[in-house]
Amino acid sequence: MLDECLGARRGYQIRRAMRHGKVTVLCLLMTVVVLRGTIGAGRFGTPEQDFHDLRDHFYSRKRVEPHRVLEEVSTESGRSSSAAQSESTQSSSSSSNSYETFDISKILVDEGEEEKRDPSKPYSLGPRISDWDEQRAEWLRNNPDFSNFIRPNKPRVLLVTGSSPKPCENPVGDHYLLKAIKNKIDYCRVHGIEIFYNMALLDAEMAGFWAKLPLIRKLLLSHPEIEFLWWMDSDAMFTDMAFEVPWERYKDSNFVLHGWNEMVYDQKNWIGLNTGSFLLRNCQWSLDLLDVWAPMGPKGKIREEAGKILTRELKDRPVFEADDQSAMVYLLATQRDRWGEKVYLESAYYLHGYWGILVDRYEEMIENYHPGLGDHRWPLVTHFVGCKPCGKFGDYPVERCLKQMDRAFNFGDNQILQMYGFTHKSLASRRVKRIRNETGNPLEVKDELGLLHPAFKAVKASTS
Repeated sequence: MLDECLGARRGYQIRRAMRHGKVTVLCLLMTVVVLRGTIGAGRFGTPEQDFHDLRDHFYSRKRVEPHRVLEEVSTESGRSSSAAQSESTQSSSSSSNSYETFDISKILVDEGEEEKRDPSKPYSLGPRISDWDEQRAEWLRNNPDFSNFIRPNKPRVLLVTGSSPKPCENPVGDHYLLKAIKNKIDYCRVHGIEIFYNMALLDAEMAGFWAKLPLIRKLLLSHPEIEFLWWMDSDAMFTDMAFEVPWERYKDSNFVLHGWNEMVYDQKNWIGLNTGSFLLRNCQWSLDLLDVWAPMGPKGKIREEAGKILTRELKDRPVFEADDQSAMVYLLATQRDRWGEKVYLESAYYLHGYWGILVDRYEEMIENYHPGLGDHRWPLVTHFVGCKPCGKFGDYPVERCLKQMDRAFNFGDNQILQMYGFTHKSLASRRVKRIRNETGNPLEVKDELGLLHPAFKAVKASTS
């Protein structure tokens, strides 16, 4: 009919358009159904209700999106904060575990105030004792197992040294104190000497140079079995491990110091003797000497005024507060009749040896001499006077002092290591080298210096 009215061609075009329209409507219907199921408006309500549902849906997405972004930002911020807090905690933990950054002053607690002495009363080391020889003799009789002599001409000796109760004021000072005490322990072990290391200031009035006096008196009275107390400064080292002190020489002496009679008694030179290393017999005479020696020591005005007197009376003494060495020179020079007979100023060997004239000659000594001499050829003691390895400042360049202290330590240590077949590669080296091959018969190895089994260590077997 369309063909008759419009023509065949025109009718065909119309029919094709209608078919396409049907497909388009069907696709549109399917799209609406799908959209309604996808966006949540498909509650099969009225078109108005669908419109409201669609509007609410898109509006809620607009509201939720910023909220989600804020939540994500907040979460990321929380994560960053947690990470930063974790890193901070780890850093704090690492810092608290680090000895390098720890402030040692946090644990150095000085409780209470120092006891103050009545300035109106003269200083005293303790109660006056006048019968110590009798008390001690009775104690020795009642305690025969604690003889004051190990064998004939071999007295029981206590070597006493020490350092400040606080750490050194520089990073390496304590390491060199450790080397110095290791050195002393080696010598004492070889020579059958007991050792006492002190880190307590027994009397705050006697700080500095004078701290040794209260300690020495206390040890003499607490150890009646000790015949000689050997004081040695912390900055002094043994450099002749084989030298045995000639004890027989001092049978009539109570006080042995390195020094020279003419410099002390004639010249009154303040360096005529040295109190960095000395021997003091345990007897009443020594307690009396300590009582007379100590009054110049209390810190403050007494020590300052005494320093002025010592500078005025002693040859070449600089101006500074009273020190124990100058006080001893003054005491002996002005009261020789009272004390001089029992004092032995030793110069035949180096009970004290000034490091500045010795350490650079060690190689020469090794080439030409041998341990056991104790004198300028192979000094018993090398004393680092003025280096002050535990302080902030010394009287000499730090590098020079520390290098020379290393050399002195190794010089003495080689004599110990050689017993076991080793030696330092050089006097400046911490490393060691083997100097003899191992053997299947170790007891046949010769002990050249006689340090492994000295005669005085032999114990006579009981016959009972």
